[in-house]
Amino acid sequence: MGQLIKLQDYATRYEQNIFHYPARFVTLKKQQWEKLRYNWENPIDSEVLSSTQTVEWKIEDKPHFLNKIKTLFSRKNDEEPMQKEKSISPSEDTAELEQFSALVHYAATVDDLKQQFLNQLYDFQLKWATSTLIEKSTMNKRFFFDEHLRFFLQRFPDTYLVLYRPIFLLKKASVEVESILISPTDVWCITFLEDYDLSVFVGSNQKFWEVRNKHTKKKIVNPLIAANRTEKIVKNIFQLYDIELPVHKVILSRNGFIDYPLPPYGVTLIDKRNYEDWFTSLRGLRSPLKSIQLKAAKALLDYCQTTSVRRHEWEESEENERNLY
Repeated sequence: MGQLIKLQDYATRYEQNIFHYPARFVTLKKQQWEKLRYNWENPIDSEVLSSTQTVEWKIEDKPHFLNKIKTLFSRKNDEEPMQKEKSISPSEDTAELEQFSALVHYAATVDDLKQQFLNQLYDFQLKWATSTLIEKSTMNKRFFFDEHLRFFLQRFPDTYLVLYRPIFLLKKASVEVESILISPTDVWCITFLEDYDLSVFVGSNQKFWEVRNKHTKKKIVNPLIAANRTEKIVKNIFQLYDIELPVHKVILSRNGFIDYPLPPYGVTLIDKRNYEDWFTSLRGLRSPLKSIQLKAAKALLDYCQTTSVRRHEWEESEENERNLY
């Protein structure tokens, strides 16, 4: 399951510490899947078997909330990335109780259980991608049903980091770009190009492309404009941070065809004819999270815009602390 490290301009746990949360998510996912499957296979042994069973991702004592926040933000910024990850103990992890419902008894087969688990994880990821210990953002509910976002999060391995239509703040200007997929070895700037099944997208170097299908013929804005903007921003940021990772620019049509005999250099056109091969090659990558990958993610997150408000419980904690003096 790909990890959603940035969703548009929402506050995200990964901005807080990109060197900790990716590995933490993989560990939590594995632990909860094993627990869920055991309860499903051994309902008699399960302590709780109901549609509202609570699965705890992290239990922390609330009174230590402020202390943990202060500890987190007092860390030295010049530590090596992998040292940062190792320096965080479980007691310094999320101070909240992270939960989701485990509808164990509704799964008829283990495959049903897996899909159910992925759907619940999807909702859980949206929570991590729209809040931190201090801040929270108001998420557009359409993302719960966003098929492209679900494609990234449910079809790729845990080691893929996703920035979904992030908004960068560059020279005081907000710029929304296409989705960015960071694997341990490559970065993919992906522009979706989809319409009715078997639609044909006629490419050119003009401002507009033509879309043809059995229903209609119409024009769309040349997708290379947005793709080029995304690639340029990513490469410029990587250059500032001396990050060397291959950056690929992809126009992706999973259910249609792209007719562009002589596309510009540096763009990869993926349509119904070669989609499965491309997708299988990405999914087949067997590599753990890498330091250079996390550095690349941090560099991009550093330039992302964040719109959020402070959590109510944080305001209360600060108020209580002031009343002690």
